[in-house]
Amino acid sequence: MRTTDRRTATRWSSIVLAGVLAATTAACSSDPNSVAEQAKAGDRKGYVAGDGSIEQLAVDQRGGAVDLSGTTLDGKPWSMRDRTGKVLVVNVWGSWCPPCIEETPALQKAWETVQSSGKPVAFLGLDKLESPETGRAFLEAKGVTYPSLAYDGGVPILALQGKAAATPTTLVLDPQGRIAARVSGPVSTSTLLGLIDDVLAEKA
Repeated sequence: MRTTDRRTATRWSSIVLAGVLAATTAACSSDPNSVAEQAKAGDRKGYVAGDGSIEQLAVDQRGGAVDLSGTTLDGKPWSMRDRTGKVLVVNVWGSWCPPCIEETPALQKAWETVQSSGKPVAFLGLDKLESPETGRAFLEAKGVTYPSLAYDGGVPILALQGKAAATPTTLVLDPQGRIAARVSGPVSTSTLLGLIDDVLAEKA
């Protein structure tokens, strides 16, 4: 092959390779569920949304106890060590998250239901990526009566053993503080009450 022909072939190879790379990159970034696309889309507010999937862990498959503590949005200290022996529902949320707003009435209704029944269950919200003032204003507007921990730089979320990547996420902890169930995405009242009852029934 002559030198001129070699240069022409090399140039065309470079053009084809660039086209393939561009097409591949476009295909990867076109996935609307990718973290990158969710972060770029203004309507998704840069959060990773869950799909509502439910995970339940058998007693012998649970990890160690969660050691969760922090300061509530009202500025009071909170520790799950003071709730020993109760089933604890932990909901990770933010007022900037549309699915969180959607599920808030369902969570409040579930909380009122377990309270009225006298079941040994506690609820705790865990506000994410916003100031205590913003989170508190949202809870007051929505009539939420169970406490929420302030974001505090994400420190409280670290205690959840990597089980709350999506927003919202709802965890049900057994009386020993171990994660027994998880809903990744918005949860309904009936689903949450069913998960709570399943954990309570383990004591029987």
